[in-house]
Amino acid sequence: MTVLDRFFFGDQVFDALRDNPSLQLVRNDVRWFDGSMMAGQDAVVDMAALSNDPAGEMDPWKTFDINYLGRVRVARLAREAGLSRYILTSSCSVYGFRDGLLDESTPPNPLTAYARANVMAESDTLPLATANFCPTAVRFATLYGLSGRMRFDLAVNGMVKGARQTGKIPIMKDGTQWRPFLHVRDAARALADLLEQDPSSIRGRTFNIGSDEQNYQIAKLAELVAGSMQGRPSLEWYGDPDLRSYRVSFRRAREELRFLAQLTPVDAAHEIESAIASGAVVPSTRHMTVEWYHHLLNDTAASQSVALRGVVL
Repeated sequence: MTVLDRFFFGDQVFDALRDNPSLQLVRNDVRWFDGSMMAGQDAVVDMAALSNDPAGEMDPWKTFDINYLGRVRVARLAREAGLSRYILTSSCSVYGFRDGLLDESTPPNPLTAYARANVMAESDTLPLATANFCPTAVRFATLYGLSGRMRFDLAVNGMVKGARQTGKIPIMKDGTQWRPFLHVRDAARALADLLEQDPSSIRGRTFNIGSDEQNYQIAKLAELVAGSMQGRPSLEWYGDPDLRSYRVSFRRAREELRFLAQLTPVDAAHEIESAIASGAVVPSTRHMTVEWYHHLLNDTAASQSVALRGVVL
């Protein structure tokens, strides 16, 4: 297995696999890596992206460049190299704001640079399908849960962190907005299962991946998380009203892929609370995507300033 990444958040998640001779870590960028490294691979799972709506808004052009042009480049290189499968990890955020229960036939309504780039990437990678090349797009629900590259800028995870640190669960106003949710381990299992599917059943197609039972209004989700935690934390509102709201149907994945979520937000709340309490996870800036990008940008700017002063002197 070859992992290509910029490793902005480090590569420590692979520490337990360092001795595995089949693992190769490549520090590079989807926009310019040498396509010859595709030789000998069987499939690509393309997760390269600025990975949420706020990060995408930091620089919409870079989001377009990486999340759209970069991923289309990967898909084309994969087909040219003779790989059999390409899986694009997209997002249910492409639905933006819609009433009712939405499925794969619902026209997208992207409201952010991140969502628009996902729609464009889907539109340009799925038509690359041939008899020998099987591209598939998966629109994941909002992820949560304990992971090696922990993120606390995701709803459930952030709620648990807030409760542990302040005794209050932060809720983005006004709490009535709908979101679908999925545990990160269920998401990983879905990708592994897709790699084993008959190509004829998934070629050029899109699948919402999540759970019908885990469509939640944010305030109700916060109450669920609060009720599962020690001390029964209170709720605290923040921000401006969220303009995104969507409930999603996962019937296609359930019926055609036989995919069922196995874990719930309550499971995640327990595991994250335990990890923070034990010190196994210590929340930091590195766990917040936008804040970490700002940190890296500030460090880069400072380093360049020092270098320039050195040249002048």
